Amino acid sequence: MRYKFLFSIFVFFFISVFIALGSWQIVRLNWKLDLINQIETSLKNNPVNLVTATQKNYLRIKTNGSVNFEKQIYLYNLNEKGKPGFEVVSPIKIGNKDYLLNRGWVPFDKKDNKIINIFDESNITGILKKQIKPNRFKPKNDLLNNYWFTLDRDDIFKFTGKKFSPYVIYLSGDNELPKPKLITANISNNHKKYAMTWFSLAISIFLLYLYFRKKNY
Repeated sequence: MRYKFLFSIFVFFFISVFIALGSWQIVRLNWKLDLINQIETSLKNNPVNLVTATQKNYLRIKTNGSVNFEKQIYLYNLNEKGKPGFEVVSPIKIGNKDYLLNRGWVPFDKKDNKIINIFDESNITGILKKQIKPNRFKPKNDLLNNYWFTLDRDDIFKFTGKKFSPYVIYLSGDNELPKPKLITANISNNHKKYAMTWFSLAISIFLLYLYFRKKNY
């Protein structure tokens, strides 16, 4: 009898855990849907002046500044077709603040080519994105050869001697080289699937529990 009681406690403990995990995924799902809606709304708005605007994620902006092409960062990444190359990230002075401007993707053979620096600094339209912490599992940046895998802020300071805004400007437009990165609200949202998995496990365990209980009574 004591064995059956302990077994029941064990089963309902895991059922409770799985229900809690499923409920948490529902909370995350609602948060993610709200975030996607905010991003979609922001991307539809007209660009605002960067200097006077309140900065936030996915804000469309317009501005002008002075780009430092000598300290340009070449960040390894794939283009939309999966071809490896570099994202060209340029330091830019806007007003009295320093920003990083992601001008888009170029193939490896265009690294340090002067043709990619033909750029109208007086008419910049883009999207702000807050810089995220670099993935610790990526290779270390090669500052000597200007070959980057992450925008590590400590490495950026060593390379440029400056500290930058936590927001990176992603250039908008139809330039061919560098090819601006398309920023959308298409972000990962698997919380519904995760919630269904946890709830299904809870239901399955409960049904198995009822089956064994009926069989042994």
